[in-house]
Amino acid sequence: MFAGQMDCYENCNEVIDKFLDVTVSSSQVHRVTDTYGKEIGKTVNEHTALTPLRKEEVLYIEADGSMLLTREEGWKETKLGRIFKSSDCIHAGEKPGWISNSQYVAHLGSHKKFTEQMEHLIDSYAHPKSKLVFITDGAPWLRNWIEDAYPSSHSILDYYHACGYLHAFSREHFIDRTKEQEWTTEQQKLLMESKVREVIANVQQLNSSGKEAEKLIEYYQANADRMNYKSYQKIRCGIIGSGAIESAHRKVIQKRMKQSGQRWSMDGAQNMLNLRVINCNHQWEKIVALTKTTFKKAA
Repeated sequence: MFAGQMDCYENCNEVIDKFLDVTVSSSQVHRVTDTYGKEIGKTVNEHTALTPLRKEEVLYIEADGSMLLTREEGWKETKLGRIFKSSDCIHAGEKPGWISNSQYVAHLGSHKKFTEQMEHLIDSYAHPKSKLVFITDGAPWLRNWIEDAYPSSHSILDYYHACGYLHAFSREHFIDRTKEQEWTTEQQKLLMESKVREVIANVQQLNSSGKEAEKLIEYYQANADRMNYKSYQKIRCGIIGSGAIESAHRKVIQKRMKQSGQRWSMDGAQNMLNLRVINCNHQWEKIVALTKTTFKKAA
């Protein structure tokens, strides 16, 4: 099943034959992979994958949605979460930083079950005085969850997502591309200085009749209290963007589950997500333990 969660089933049987000299059909790989994916789903988010959080560390939590094509319901959103500690954020000189260790959660379905799984892990890491930093987009269900479950945490609107609304508006409003770039750059600087109200006022002064102006103003007003970027940059690693969750989409979901022509059953997709999470969390020993039980006969 390790090969099955790494690549499409048609390729897996070829790899197994090449390296192990064992002949299996793609349907056999599918059956075993799906069976173990379903079984591990019972405990996939039960245990923490990172070392305990120290008092001086910050726990970062990012979450977002990714669309998967299903047989039953067409395109369906998968909720993906990534948890990591400030001490796992590595910076080497001028090179781009990276995160050495993370724990992932993936759920195809309601956000209620997803947030329950996330809360179980967050609460397992954090102590009462832990500093929690959430970085998400402006989805109401995410904003409401953070406000209700972790009211004392830092809830940050992804800076680059906020800038996306700014670019959409400026492209629609300005004909002169040089003016567009100059105006947008200035507004981005204001956002970095935590002057979101000033940006809103600047947009309103342009008296734009386009729909993007209305969308931007509404979005910024709804998330203004999550856009204090000048202050957020002083929190431990100073992360204000969703690069970590964007790369998680590619690593956990897209690499295996959004290949050309793929379409999943709802159950099959969740079973595969379970295995992808286990692998990316470096907890494959859980699967090994399953193979040593009488359960292996069912596969």
